[in-house]
Amino acid sequence: MKVFILNRKKLMVIVGCVISAVLFGVSSLLGGNIFSAEERKLPIYCVDKKEKVVSISFDAAWGNEQTQTLLDILAEKGVKSTFFLVGFWAEKYPESVKAIANAGHDVGNHSDTHPHLPKMEKEKIKAQIEDCNKKIESAGAPRPILFRPPYGDYNNCVVESTNELGMHCIQWDVDSLDWKNPSADDMVKRIKSKIKPGSIILMHNGAKNTPEALPKIIDMIKSEGYEIVPISQIIYKENYKINSQGKQFPQN
Repeated sequence: MKVFILNRKKLMVIVGCVISAVLFGVSSLLGGNIFSAEERKLPIYCVDKKEKVVSISFDAAWGNEQTQTLLDILAEKGVKSTFFLVGFWAEKYPESVKAIANAGHDVGNHSDTHPHLPKMEKEKIKAQIEDCNKKIESAGAPRPILFRPPYGDYNNCVVESTNELGMHCIQWDVDSLDWKNPSADDMVKRIKSKIKPGSIILMHNGAKNTPEALPKIIDMIKSEGYEIVPISQIIYKENYKINSQGKQFPQN
């Protein structure tokens, strides 16, 4: 009987071969190659800016009692923002859609029915976006170039679908948490602690304390030396890259 003596180097080679064989077997069972992971595609969470500039955005899906109040506050403060509208909301409140657009705010797309898009196939994702665009246009607003996924829920297919429709996929890096009904002062403190040049702030048109908080938030942002502009004016439209944290940079 022959006795094989393995030194450490030979043992490591054998162990490596066994591990590789196991991994390739698992990869085959899963129907793909686990060694060629698909590059993760990200929306724009914030933008690399040297100047002190930020954007305020509102998602509109479930109510309309406060929209005009918010528009009046923005007008009084001389601020332009971005409203992301769900298709069924735009269809139900066309006069508000027109009022948002006529006031000079961005009108963005927030899907047609507010579903969890990562659970859908690409063509259905595109249909959600396109159907919402049509309803926004029918209400008298320009065709949106900005899209925000419902629930902030996305995958590569959602980002690809948005880009293939010639639109920019937008998230946020500062959440006011207004949907949790914090006090106006708490919202001001939270946003103040998190904003930086190029930030995108998330708010909602139907949150209970947002009308009270909005003028205080705007005053605080301005007192910190920031300018507030719509998202369409803060992002780069072409020749850009997005890093692993979702920050958009100019390509050059």
